[in-house]
Amino acid sequence: MIDHLRTQRTQPVGVFDSGIGGLTVLRALRSHMPSEQYLYLGDTARLPYGSKSPETIQRYSLQAAEFLVSRGIKCLVVACNTASATALPLLQQHFNSIPVIGVVEPGAAAGCAASRSGRIAVIATESTVQGGAYQRAIHRLRADASVVAHACPLFVALAEEGWTSGPIVESIARRYLEEMFSAAGAPDTLLLGCTHFPVLREALQVVVGSSVHLVDSAETTAVALKALLQSKQLVNEAAQIGSVTFMATDGRERFARVAAHFLDQPIRSDDVELVEPTFALKK
Repeated sequence: MIDHLRTQRTQPVGVFDSGIGGLTVLRALRSHMPSEQYLYLGDTARLPYGSKSPETIQRYSLQAAEFLVSRGIKCLVVACNTASATALPLLQQHFNSIPVIGVVEPGAAAGCAASRSGRIAVIATESTVQGGAYQRAIHRLRADASVVAHACPLFVALAEEGWTSGPIVESIARRYLEEMFSAAGAPDTLLLGCTHFPVLREALQVVVGSSVHLVDSAETTAVALKALLQSKQLVNEAAQIGSVTFMATDGRERFARVAAHFLDQPIRSDDVELVEPTFALKK
C-alpha cells in the first residue's frame, strides 16, 4: 500500500484546455506546487469550445480527459471554463478513480470573497454565460449576490494572438463592458470566467476602473487542488522542480509562441508534442 501511494505521488497532474488559455492555470499550479510533474493538453485544433453545443463540448472533454488518463495522471484539472461549466459532472463520474477539479467553483468562491457589495459581473464565452454555471455557483455561496453575465468572445482571439493591451484591446473591452460598469449600482467585482482573459487584465482594469476588483480562477484553483491532493496524501514531495510536458492538437509553432507570452518564459516548438484531435499520437 505504501509503495503504491509513493508511486501515485510521483505521477503527473493532467491539465487540459481548449487551447492556450489554461496555461494561466498551469502557471498558478506550478507556483503553488512546483515539485509536481505536469501534462498540459491544449485542444488547439478544435478551439474555441465556447461556441460549440453542450454535446460537442462534453464529447471533446471526454476525449481529452481519456487521453491524459491513458498517460498515467494522478488527477485532472479542467482548466477550461467552458468545459468545467458544461462537462465537469460527467468527467467526475466517468473518471471517479482520480480527483477531477474544474475552475468554476474556485472562481466563484474568489469572486464572492472579493465583492463588498455582492454585485458581481462575470465575463466568459457564450456557452459558459448561457449555461449559467457561474451564476449558480455564486448564488450557492452567496444567496444575496446580484450577478450579471456577459459573453465576450473576441477576448479569446485577442489573447490567442498575443494582443493583450493598447488602444485596440481597450476599445473592444470598452464596447463590451462600459455600459455595465458606468450605470448606477455597477458591480464592484469582475470575475474573469475564461482562462484566456487574465492576460488582458491591464486593459480590462483601465476600462472598468481601479475601484473594481478583477478576479480569475487560476490562483483559487491551484489552492483548491493542493488542499485536495494533501487530503489524499498525493502531493509529490520531491525536492526538485517538476517538469512540464506540453501537448497540442494543432499548430505547435503558434502554441509555443503564444505560450511563451502566457508563461513569461521561452517555449520552443520542439518542446510541444503534437497529437491528433482523436488523441492518437502522430507517427
